[in-house]
Amino acid sequence: MTHPATAGPEEPATAELLRSVFRQHAAGVAVITAFGDKPVGFTATSLNSVSLDPPLVSFGIGTSNSCWPVIAQAEYVGVHLLAVDQRELGATFARSGADRFAASTAWHPGPNGVPLLDGVLGRLVCRIVARMPAAGHRIVVAEALTGRTSGRGGPLLYHDGGFHRLAPLLR
Repeated sequence: MTHPATAGPEEPATAELLRSVFRQHAAGVAVITAFGDKPVGFTATSLNSVSLDPPLVSFGIGTSNSCWPVIAQAEYVGVHLLAVDQRELGATFARSGADRFAASTAWHPGPNGVPLLDGVLGRLVCRIVARMPAAGHRIVVAEALTGRTSGRGGPLLYHDGGFHRLAPLLR
């Protein structure tokens, strides 16, 4: 029996097909920060836990991203998981040309000069251990050195082109 959601022929993989498929994939929203001549940061939905021992994470960044020159040279980064009530913070760090560290963004310098966002669901200070080319992007692997969780609220999610919250399933 063919399930209606899987009916139809397979299509060749194109940028549009990949975009369409991944619009169906919900991902947690993170902000990656680093310090060069000034603090930089960007919203990422490509954050992954790679290993618990040693504690490794990975994220992707386009080489055309305005933050890439700093990330390319940085030794340390901050990884921040956004809470459900932090949509505007996620949008600020996703917006091109925005003053991401303006007065409306609560942050402070952390270990090794890493800009740390205040009030987030969880954060890590990480040391970059690898940058791997992937077409016009780089996959960055970083080892978590310190971190904390706030225990407040649930995660902010990105799905189908917008920010969302988790909704409990009916039992």
